[in-house]
This record gives sequence, C-alpha cells and structure tokens, in this order.
Amino acid sequence: MIDISASVMQFLLALVVVGPLIGAVAALLPAPPGLKGRSPDQAVLRHGVTVTGVILLATLVLAAGFDHDHPSKMQATTDISWIPALDVRIHLGIDGISLPLLVLTALLTFLCALYSYFKLPEGPSPKAFVALVLVLESGTLATFAVLDLILFFLAFEMVLIPMYFLIARWGGAGRQAAAWKFILYTLLGSVVMLLGLLLIGLKSGTFDMVALATDNGRGLTSSVQVTAVLAIGVGLAVKTPMWPLHSWLPDAHTAAPTVGSVLLAGVLLKMGTYGFVRILLPVAPDGMHTFAPYLAAFAVAGIVYGSLACLALARPGAKGDLKRLIAYSSVGHMGFVLLGIASMTPTGVNGALFANIAHGLITGLLFFLVGAVKDRYGTADLDTLAGATGAALYGRAPRLGGLLAFAAVASLGLPGLAGFWGEMLALFGAFDPAAGLSRPAFLTFMSIAAFGTLLTAAYLLTVVRRVCMGADRDEPRVIADVQSYEFAAWTPLAALTVLAGLWPAVLLGLTDPAVQKLLAGGKS
Repeated sequence: MIDISASVMQFLLALVVVGPLIGAVAALLPAPPGLKGRSPDQAVLRHGVTVTGVILLATLVLAAGFDHDHPSKMQATTDISWIPALDVRIHLGIDGISLPLLVLTALLTFLCALYSYFKLPEGPSPKAFVALVLVLESGTLATFAVLDLILFFLAFEMVLIPMYFLIARWGGAGRQAAAWKFILYTLLGSVVMLLGLLLIGLKSGTFDMVALATDNGRGLTSSVQVTAVLAIGVGLAVKTPMWPLHSWLPDAHTAAPTVGSVLLAGVLLKMGTYGFVRILLPVAPDGMHTFAPYLAAFAVAGIVYGSLACLALARPGAKGDLKRLIAYSSVGHMGFVLLGIASMTPTGVNGALFANIAHGLITGLLFFLVGAVKDRYGTADLDTLAGATGAALYGRAPRLGGLLAFAAVASLGLPGLAGFWGEMLALFGAFDPAAGLSRPAFLTFMSIAAFGTLLTAAYLLTVVRRVCMGADRDEPRVIADVQSYEFAAWTPLAALTVLAGLWPAVLLGLTDPAVQKLLAGGKS
C-alpha cells in the first residue's frame, strides 16, 4: 500500500513487540511534574492510552507497508543469534496469517485502555493495572510475531501472570478461585507443550519455525510427530479452549473485569489456535493427520456443549450470569475454528483464521456491552435483569439495546456480518477434508456443527428477547444510554464486523496465499 524500507519495517515490528514492555516500566515510575495533571491516577491511565495508541499506529503503518502482493512471504524479519549452543535465535517476522492477529491485538488493547481511562475497574493502584495490561499486550504481540519455538513458548507464557493478577485483583466475586483455576490449567498445559517443542527442536536440530515449516516434517519420524502433536496440542487446546479442557474459561470470564474479559476472549484465546496453524500443521503434518479426526470430534462436541450450556443459562429461572453465558459461547465459536483446522484444507484453515478475527471483534464487543449492562444494573444475572417481562433495553437505553442485539446477531453468524464467513468456510472444509481423512466422519462432524449453529441462534435470540425487549414496569428504572467514551471504544468493533462481513476478500486475500504455502511445505 505504501513503500517502506525493509529496515523501517524491521524497526516497526520490534517496536510493536518491545514498546509495550518499555511502556509498562515507565508506568511504574513517578510521572514527570509537567505530566501529572490534576490526578496521578489519571496521568498513568492517560499513559496507557498513549502507549497502546502508539503501538496501534505502528501496527497500522506496518500493515500499510506490508507487501500485499506477496502475503505468503515473511516480511519485516529480524534474525539475531541469542543462545548459540541451542541455536535459539531472536527471529521475528510477519506474513498474511500473523498480520491480522497483530492488528486485532493492538486495536483491542487500545480500546480497552481508552475504556479504562473513563471506567477503571475497582481495585488496587492504577499504575499496576496499566503496567499489567501493557505486559499482556507485549506477550500477545510477541506470540504472533516470533519465529522461534523457544521464543514462542516464552511469549506464550508471558501473558499468564498479568492476566492472573487482572482477574485476582480487579475482578468480581469469586476472583481468587477463578484466577487460580486459570493459571493452574494453563501452566499445566504449557509444561506438556514445552516438552513437545523441545522434542521437535532436538530431533530436527533447529527451533526455527520457518525452517521447520519448509522441511514439512521430513526430518521427523512419524512417531516423533505423533508424540509432538499430542504434547503441543494439549497445551494449545487448554488456551483455545477446547472441550473438555475449557472449564477454567467460564469462571475466569465471570470474575474478570470488563477489559480483562475483552482481552481474554478477543486476544488470548487466539494464541492457541494460532499455534495449531503456525506450528503443528506445517511442522508435523503426519502427526496432525493422525489426530485430525479426534480434534474434529472434540471441536464439534464443544460446539454443541457450549450452545446447550448457553441455552440452559438463558432459560427463565436458571439464574444464569450473562458474562458466563458469553464465555460458554466462546467454547462453541472456537469449536468452529478447531474444526476448520482439523480439516487440514486451505478452505478450512482460512475459515479458522477468519473465524478467529471475527470472534475477537464480536465477542470483544459483547463483553464490552455486557460489562456496561452490569455497571448500570449492578448485576449480570439474567433473571434479575429481565424480571417478569424483560429488561426492556430498547425502551430504556435504545442505543445500548440496539448494539447488544447487533452483536448477538453477528455472533450467531448472520450473513453480511463477520461471524458468517468463518463458520461457513470451516463447514466447507469439513465437507471435503484433506486426502487420507475419512470423508464420512467429517461429513458427520459437519452436520453436527451445522446443528450447533441452530442452537447458537436459539440462545442468542433468547438473550435478546429477555434483555432488550419487554414491557416497562409501573416504575421503570432510568438507566444511562451509551456514553461518548463507550461509543468511541465500541464503534470500531461494530464497523469492522460489518466491513469484514461485506468484504471478506480483504482478510482472505491476506491469509489464503500464506495458508497455501504453509500446507504445501513452504512452497508458494
């Protein structure tokens, strides 16, 4: 789109990865006298908005300078020796697969920082809050930018501690137990994943992800590939989360502050599925071929399970928490991502990557909206909100009700919005899986997943009816409609949901050549 020199692109990618860390350190230092303003707390929150804004700007410039004619080529690469004895390198780079995730992460973190400037969750020092969000951003961006297995693991683990403290110190009821469950599940999964990464690196003689993808598993025996996929897959499945390793997610979302839920759903869940695409598919294709039917089976089980759990929470009298319901919906949506990956076809993998971005936009918006409803009513309990006749958001706060209904129909996969394309392509991938995979089995998986879309529509429309519709009571409760800062934080997500739904080629034009190359063993 614009001509930027290779050295500037390298600098921009390094800034995107390291910049938030520098900003986190600066947030903990005393503010210079001229920047304190009226309140030191507001000064550090303003610092968070500024740093995340700079990172978002750098990411957008990086995207503008990206060679869109060759999205399968690794660009803005940096390759420096770090631990020569193990051949571990500081290797960074982006292609059409990682670039959209990089932009999504920078955008969501900036919007969370902007929202927190006006609506900081109750908890300890704002300095610590801003620093933790910035460390979280750095780890997530690094996960999508590094091209070395050891660096990938370090970045993958880097996000755990800040998210733990965001839940444990700024969360709501049950936050301590939810935070412990989150970190124990993910750490146990990561230990197993590390063993798999070391097995690949030691058996192949390199930790370089580009070289391993080009080799396409030819330097690894089938038994090594199967063992590596099992070990790495468990760690990635916990973070995704895949049923039945998902049980930490509803508790974490329910207890987390609004911005914590947005980042957890919109960004952190993508790290697991990205690992499947970036590492397991190209590096251990034989192992993935062995486990693909099982991955697809777990994926469709998650789709149906998540939808049934949401239906149970949405029914009257269930005392269902609205945040918990949206969390369970993520289990179902990420099931479509895993189904697309399990098909091992360009169509399915492209659908998985598209669904990743769509889920980040739509579910991020949903958690923002549910957080706003909870702030206004003091609860996210669906029965309390709806009462006997419904919460009547359309009458009391029409803009808030309209946005909630929009996000709900986007989440159920309405054609013309972002959620439709990812699920459809994942189903197409399952309809005609890769050679050697059982087509009857995948047709069965496709049918079950398609049934899951009906269940998704059922619970989301139930939520819209109970929260947005209903008759005003004798003494209707007056609540504030969408505020200006909320419009600023939510409008980009709604606009991109429409844009991605109407022009999917913008995203698929980036991912498809890179996916084709990845599945072909590094050959364009």
